[in-house]
Amino acid sequence: MNKRVVITGIGIYSTIGKNIEEVKESLYIGRSGIGIDPRRKEFGFRSALTGIIERPCLKGVLPRRLRIGLSEQAEYSYVATMEALSNANIDLDFLENNEVGILYGNDSSAIPVINAIDIVRERKDTAMIGSGSIFQSMNSTITMNLSVILKLKGINFTISGACASSSHAIGMAYILISQGLQDIIICGGGQEVNAESMGSFDGLAAFSIRENAPAEASRPFDRERDGLVPSGGGATVIVESLESALKRGANILGEIKGYGFSSNGDHISLPNIDGSIRSLMRSLKSANLCTRDIDYVNAHATSTIVGDEMEANALAQVFGDYKVPISSTKSMTGHEMWMGGASEIVYSLIMMHNSFIAPNINFHNPDEASAKLNIIKKTTEMRINTFLSNSFGFGGTNSTLIISKF
Repeated sequence: MNKRVVITGIGIYSTIGKNIEEVKESLYIGRSGIGIDPRRKEFGFRSALTGIIERPCLKGVLPRRLRIGLSEQAEYSYVATMEALSNANIDLDFLENNEVGILYGNDSSAIPVINAIDIVRERKDTAMIGSGSIFQSMNSTITMNLSVILKLKGINFTISGACASSSHAIGMAYILISQGLQDIIICGGGQEVNAESMGSFDGLAAFSIRENAPAEASRPFDRERDGLVPSGGGATVIVESLESALKRGANILGEIKGYGFSSNGDHISLPNIDGSIRSLMRSLKSANLCTRDIDYVNAHATSTIVGDEMEANALAQVFGDYKVPISSTKSMTGHEMWMGGASEIVYSLIMMHNSFIAPNINFHNPDEASAKLNIIKKTTEMRINTFLSNSFGFGGTNSTLIISKF
C-alpha cells in the first residue's frame, strides 16, 4: 500500500513578503509586489516591470566558503528553506543524523554565466573567474549548495521543467515518499530576478508594458491583460511521510492527495487545452476525488493573452457547472516562473489555514473564456479543505497538485 504523504513545513521569500507572516498580510489585503527596474530601460528593454525583491544579506549567517557558491536564487531559497525547516521543527542535528533529501525546481542561472564570460573577455584569464562561479552557474545551483550547507544525505537533484519546475519537484517527492523510498524531502523552487536573465523574454514581447501603473500590470484572466510581469524569489515545502511526521510529532499542514502531469506535444511556447485537461484529470484520479471536492483553485494564469484563455477553457471543461472559486496569486506577485509552483502551494496553504481566498487583483472585465469561471475579485472569507494548483511551462509541460487539510 502506498504511504500517505503530508506537508509539515513551509517557507517563503517573495516579492510580497520575506516570511510567512508578511506574505499572509499581503495575500489578505491584495498587496502587489510589482515595480519598475530602471536598469531594464538602460539595457533597452521594452518593459521595465518586474517583481521587486531585496537580496538577503547572508554575511555573518553563513561562512564565506558556503556563501561563494550561492547564486541569487539560491540565496532566496536558503532563507525560505531555513524558515520551512523551523516551521517543521527540524534542526541541523536532525538533518545530519537522518536521511533527508532535496528536490528543487530551477531552470536558469544567468548572471554567473554572464559575469564569467565578461571576466574572460576583459582579462583573458579564466583563473580570474573565481572558484564559486561554477557552483553558481549550474541549473542545480540550489540543490548542490543547500545539500552541502544542510548536510543532506537523501535524494539530491534539480528538476528543470520551465515554469512547472517546482510543482513537478513536489510531485516527484510525493511519488518517492509514497513508494517508501524516502521519508522526508525538502522541496521548492527558486527564481532569479535580475534583468540579465529576462532579456530574451522581453525580446519576445512577453511582458506587460503597463509601466505607468505597476501594481495594475499583472491582470490574469482580465480582458485588458497585455502580458506577464517577471518575478521570483524562493519557496520551500517540507514533504514527509505521514508515518515520519507522526513519529516526530510534527504539525501537519496538509496532505498531498494527488499529482497530475502531461505534455502538450504541440507548440514549444503556446499552450493548448488538451494538455491542461489531462493534467487536471490525472490529478483528480490520483487523489480519488471529484471536482466538487475541490474548494479552491490557484490557477497558473500568468496574464498572457493566450495562456489565460487556454487555462480558463480547460478549467471550464473540467469543472463544468460547478463554479469552483478561482484566483491567480500572480496578479500580486507577478510570474515567479521556476519558483511559482512551490510558492503557490505555500500561498494556498496560508489561505487554507487562515480561512480566506486571496483576490485575483486587477480583474475587472472578463473575456469570453474567463466569463465561464468564478474568479474571486476580492478577499473572500471561506473555509478551504482541499485546493488544486496548476503550473504549466514552455515545451508544453503541465503539473497539477491537490492538497487537503489533514
